[in-house]
Amino acid sequence: METTAKLKNLRISTRKVRLAANLLKGLTVLQAERQLQFLVKRSTLPLEKLLKSAVANAENNAQLIKENLYISKIVVNQGPTLKRWRARARGVAAEILKRTSHIELTLSEIEPGKKISKKANQSVQKEAVLSKNELKEKEKASKKTYAKLENEKAPRQQNVAGSKKVFRRKSI
Repeated sequence: METTAKLKNLRISTRKVRLAANLLKGLTVLQAERQLQFLVKRSTLPLEKLLKSAVANAENNAQLIKENLYISKIVVNQGPTLKRWRARARGVAAEILKRTSHIELTLSEIEPGKKISKKANQSVQKEAVLSKNELKEKEKASKKTYAKLENEKAPRQQNVAGSKKVFRRKSI
């Protein structure tokens, strides 16, 4: 089964988006996320959001497993071009083209037929809620220990007879 997600009117040129998009073709979702995380391009953030949206569509609408998905098709097309003008020498106006792009991402299953059962989906959601509660408890405990450490300040070392300060901010 295939699921798609679309992003329209992205204010980045199609040539620049295709550089990042072509790296993702054929990768699994987990590999693609890792690839986008370390790629230094401006188009990676919108592509990452689009990938997450496609995964959410697959999980919620078709009950597919994230680990069983790969990017079967990613298409970057040209969107509408914004036309602006810039003043040049001798009163001439030069046209500036601000290009946009449309992206369509399609996810497919690696092994067809693997789906999330409703009971498993509910248990995963319960585990997520439990783990959030555990995190809150751990955070409270760490705050308490930090407060205790702050209250128990180490005693100051006093100058031993005969020793003198090595550094003074102001000279006497």
